[in-house]
Amino acid sequence: MAAEDQAQSINPKGLTADEVAESRKKYGANVLTPPPRNPWWMLLLEKFDDPIIRILMIAAIIAIGVGTINGEYLEGIGIIIAILLATVLAFFNEYKAGKEFDILNQVSDEVPVTVLRDGIYSKIPRKDIVKGDVVIIESGEEIPADGRLLEAVALQIDESKLTGESLPVSKYCDTEESGNNSSETTYDANFVLKSTMVANGHGVFRVFAVGDHTEIGKAARAAGEESDEVTPLNRQLDRLSKLIGVVGFSIAFFTFIALVLRGYFSSEFNLSSSQWTFSVIIFASSMIVLARVWFPTIADAVELSGKRLKYPRFLKGEGVKAWLKPVIAGLVFFLFCAATGSVTGVLSQDPTLWLTAEALGEFLKYFMIAVTIIVVAVPEGLPMSVTLSLAYSMRRMTAANNLVRRMHACETIGAATVICSDKTGTLTQNKMAMHSLYFPALPDSKLSPRLTSDTEKLLAELISVNSSANLSIKESEVSAIGNPTEGAILLWLHGQGVDYQALRKEFKLEKEWTFSTERKMMGSYGFSAMGQEKILYVKGAPELLHDLCSNVLTPRGIEKIDKFSRQITEQLEETQKKGMRTLAFAFKREEEIDKDIELEEVAKNMTWLGFIAIADPIRPDVPKALDVCRKAGVKVKVVTGDNSKTAIEISRQIGLLNDTDNPEDFHITGVEFQSLSDSESREVADKIRIMSRARPADKLKLVKTLQSLDEVVAVTGDGTNDAPALNYANVGLSMGKSGTSVAREASDIVLLDDSFPSLVKGIMWGRSLYENIQRFVMFQLTINFVALSVALTGPFIGVKMPLTVVQMLWVNLIMDTFAALALATEPPHWKVMSRQPRNPGDFIVSKPMYRHIFGVGIIFYIFLIFLLKNYQNDGLVNNYELSKFFTIFVMLQVWNMFNARALGFKHSSLKSIWENHGFMVILPTIVLIQFLIVQFGGFMFRTTPLTFSDWLICILATSIVLWAGEIYRFFKGMDAVGGKEAADQNPF
Repeated sequence: MAAEDQAQSINPKGLTADEVAESRKKYGANVLTPPPRNPWWMLLLEKFDDPIIRILMIAAIIAIGVGTINGEYLEGIGIIIAILLATVLAFFNEYKAGKEFDILNQVSDEVPVTVLRDGIYSKIPRKDIVKGDVVIIESGEEIPADGRLLEAVALQIDESKLTGESLPVSKYCDTEESGNNSSETTYDANFVLKSTMVANGHGVFRVFAVGDHTEIGKAARAAGEESDEVTPLNRQLDRLSKLIGVVGFSIAFFTFIALVLRGYFSSEFNLSSSQWTFSVIIFASSMIVLARVWFPTIADAVELSGKRLKYPRFLKGEGVKAWLKPVIAGLVFFLFCAATGSVTGVLSQDPTLWLTAEALGEFLKYFMIAVTIIVVAVPEGLPMSVTLSLAYSMRRMTAANNLVRRMHACETIGAATVICSDKTGTLTQNKMAMHSLYFPALPDSKLSPRLTSDTEKLLAELISVNSSANLSIKESEVSAIGNPTEGAILLWLHGQGVDYQALRKEFKLEKEWTFSTERKMMGSYGFSAMGQEKILYVKGAPELLHDLCSNVLTPRGIEKIDKFSRQITEQLEETQKKGMRTLAFAFKREEEIDKDIELEEVAKNMTWLGFIAIADPIRPDVPKALDVCRKAGVKVKVVTGDNSKTAIEISRQIGLLNDTDNPEDFHITGVEFQSLSDSESREVADKIRIMSRARPADKLKLVKTLQSLDEVVAVTGDGTNDAPALNYANVGLSMGKSGTSVAREASDIVLLDDSFPSLVKGIMWGRSLYENIQRFVMFQLTINFVALSVALTGPFIGVKMPLTVVQMLWVNLIMDTFAALALATEPPHWKVMSRQPRNPGDFIVSKPMYRHIFGVGIIFYIFLIFLLKNYQNDGLVNNYELSKFFTIFVMLQVWNMFNARALGFKHSSLKSIWENHGFMVILPTIVLIQFLIVQFGGFMFRTTPLTFSDWLICILATSIVLWAGEIYRFFKGMDAVGGKEAADQNPF
């Protein structure tokens, strides 16, 4: 293989199309096999680890046991079916979400890389690279496959992903006299390896291993690294779930005790003192057996009070053994107490007299009532609904050019209060084009294809040689590959009819200094075939090069730069005021140069050739996007490495500054900001809108300072130097087209079109997502409040189980899941951008939600209790009336879905309802399933078929919930149904 590579590296033209196909067939694609995952059946079994599911399983066993004796075992079977539906549905959604994540994680395989095939430079997805390909790499890019270097210019590779060494390793090609012993490094100095990063320089390599055959593939390294970050939303939902769980368990426990005490004092059971003693023993034993169910709730209650409760040793651990410990302890306790009671005479010698069958049945009935209350209280569908909402938003945000890499970012971006935006490519079009030239020796600013003058030859060679960019020339289409600024210059040179590749090939390069943010210039030294001499070409920041030049090239020859300095400065200032990027050129004829010293030391006493102006126009929709941010209370700050005048002019063009603003009041340079103390930087960070000449450390300090002011910071960036700020921000957004692999890896969201308006759309989606979650929370808590109140009151008014466990499982686990889908798919509203950002520390249940939950809930409760009392005949309610009660309960919640849909708005809940296809499908589906349950549910659901007239009455009578809500919103400022509010319209 080595000989083959050496032979091909003499004149690397790349592979032909036939060779690519043959190589892919022989060696495979450049894709890592995903890490092994738990089989689907293990994922399904994990769903049964939920304590609520375990309670229901225990309830099912008891229901079947009691029901078998009474000949009514279908309720237990119904509970089991409901458990299976809940667990399978949760499993299905998680399994589907996992598959979606696998697809999203494959985005790195689609990252474009530059290759040479058939002698033509082109960009292909990383996954399409094959063994034998010639690949061009630049600073900030990720190595797409293992290969051997053919060319290397100041190349340094960060191999920390493979070796753990934080310092970059210098790399050299085979023919280069590096003086570096490959045995001193982990990998050979002429090797580059997949997933390592180019820290500096650029180069060309030939691929010798792809996919699983690479070093990182052999080591079975995971392709993606996701963190389990706890977001504000997760903390809010966890707090809510714990609070509801504590309330539900507490009410269930005290209800059970209250029912038993009522039976004791009313002599309903007619038990002897010995039988009551045995009942207490059974209760205590059952509490020990179920300790792993109720103790976590006690721990949650203590945690909500601000303290922590240690678990007893016998309750620690996982798996079957951990659950067997309290079961065995409960049985031992029971046997000990029973034996002691029998010996002491507290219990009867005859075990059949310890408890009557009627009393046992009543106790089990009370237990089922307590379980029903727990089922009612605990929002089993809440975690699932949030997952569904996030997954749905991820897909829709991708359609809006926001590729979400981390699920939490869907919601977090909606809470953003400050955007620190990069300028180039985000606010501007990133379509660099030569605007004008300012060369004293070239007054007409044009080149002839034959390069007739020495100045033309000098300039053409300088541009060709001192550049890391290339052009992709396919038929009549020409595009730049590499740095956009350098690409624009090459495109201009190509437009003048000059072949840059020929000039680059004729120049015998001896030393190249790459561009860096610290150096702000780049240089190339070698033998010029055009001038038959050795020459140093330098390109960089005009202010810097001007200070390094002592001469200037004019039509009259080389003259002292002093008398031209004022003219050059004025031209620079005038150009930069127009928001254009400037780049200066200089040269120095030098027979020999010390190649081991820095460019700053070499580039002295040079000759000024001139400078160019490159325009990067702003995106036409950016001013509108900034106006939307302003109304939404989101502050925008431009952070750029450009000079101050360019940054200020661009800020004026996009509307960040107006004509009356004094730029000095809102602008600071990176160096100035870095020199401020912590207190000074906090004051300045809040006020400034522009930071120019910003270095990576300056941008990172700004982000940290803003976060110390309790701001939620979103950062955009496309370069390797943006990675620290992207990683530290609350939400990092990288560029999908122009961004480096490092920037994309550090980000949470990838803007596929590099557009600032796409970021604003992301904020709108995030805010809408949070409101959709609030809508479902409000909807479900209203149901839980009403059902809990009814279940708690029923036994004390003569109806022990107004709603059975199976019925409540339908309402909580199934209907709520459908409702979550209906409300999660609610289209986003641009009106959310007319409000101020929410406080991330606020509880998820807002004041309007409290008012709705308790206001509507109390009305529903009074109405339902009135129905129960009205349905009673001699203190009893027959199954037909209970079936009507069950249907009315469900229909009240169905109509209440419309009110939940209108949360946060004053317009009609019917407005744009046809745009939510999920809602329009799910709503009738719930009604249809309710009809089937009532008409055909029989013993399982404790229902009796209703007549058509009763169905009509139940549906129409409960619809008052919708019309009452409509009237309320009308008087609160309801818009005409079907009308179009300006704030709801897409501004883009």
